[in-house]
Amino acid sequence: MITELFLPTKGGTAVSFDDDFRRLGGKSVHLVTAAVPGDARFDLSHPNTVHRLVLQRIPWLRPESLLMYLRLLGQSLRLAFTHRFSAILAGRALPEGLVAWAVGRLRGCKVMIYAHGEELTGWGRGRKFQAMCFALRRADHILTNSDFTRDTLISLIGVRQDQIVMTYPTVDVERYRPGLPFDDLLASIGVTGAQRLILSVGRLQRRKGFDQVIRALPALLGRGIDLHYAIVGIGDDGDYLQGLARDLGVTERLHLLGHVEPEDLPRWYNACDLFTMPNRDINGDTEGFGLVFMEANACAKPVIAGLAGGTGSAVEDGLNGLRVDGERVEAVEQGLVRLLLDPEAARRMGQAGRDRTASRFTSDQRAALIRRVIHEG
Repeated sequence: MITELFLPTKGGTAVSFDDDFRRLGGKSVHLVTAAVPGDARFDLSHPNTVHRLVLQRIPWLRPESLLMYLRLLGQSLRLAFTHRFSAILAGRALPEGLVAWAVGRLRGCKVMIYAHGEELTGWGRGRKFQAMCFALRRADHILTNSDFTRDTLISLIGVRQDQIVMTYPTVDVERYRPGLPFDDLLASIGVTGAQRLILSVGRLQRRKGFDQVIRALPALLGRGIDLHYAIVGIGDDGDYLQGLARDLGVTERLHLLGHVEPEDLPRWYNACDLFTMPNRDINGDTEGFGLVFMEANACAKPVIAGLAGGTGSAVEDGLNGLRVDGERVEAVEQGLVRLLLDPEAARRMGQAGRDRTASRFTSDQRAALIRRVIHEG
């Protein structure tokens, strides 16, 4: 597996990759990935063989990622000529996919590339887009996370349907489960008594729609709904979100929690009344799936997603949550009101989400599918 993104780097993609390869095998599974803070301690007990490289983009190089390509290629070639592999997998089309394609063709290995959705529509139509198309069209299989991503691969990239394997993201339903204690978490942000809590989890970037939730807070408070809004995650929009809350007079209701301890994340889902990420498309930057919706569902919480991107594969409107127009604050507000003022509907959707996740989106099912494609597909 060649991937820039891997634990202990934060994010749903890194978590998903880690879960896949733990289940696919032991030390005979090799991971080529980036050196990041805390990796030595993390790798020490990892069941796979992890190779860490310093991967960085150099602004004056053309392309900026040239050094990354060379380092990934060098390490991957060394492994490919000293080991016998059934397949080489790439975490993305670029840069990993091109490297996987080159090494795979040299060694006669099957080449498989993960496609997430947002990279397909967010890279314009220039040379980067053309290089991405080259890698994806020549892979033996594309591991696709949503119906949206599959359709985009076919219509925009020109990938054949028989190359595509649907591998929906999964959640550990033992780790993410209802019934976890959370009173201390609520106390830490000043939520008391009958006050409600809305939760979001994700990188602080505009397409997630967190700003739309903040814009809806004054109207919700005006309706007499006594609530707070907490966001787990970091990113470039931190100051922007704080400033927006200040301008709207809801600073004391917004809690930017940054990173939280891994063991606390399921407890935060338990602590909230509902989870929301009303995502929208920003100049082609969109949400490919939304693992966080399933994490919340696994904790029996209802969810609210936007209409853009591939969130329809994670959220079935009216079943395990709602889908609203993330471009419109009024639509976000209406969705929040509906679930906050109808606790029975919220409970029903949360339980449906738990049942759906536990039955259809398990890690063992996903790993078995990937293993079958590696050895048989």
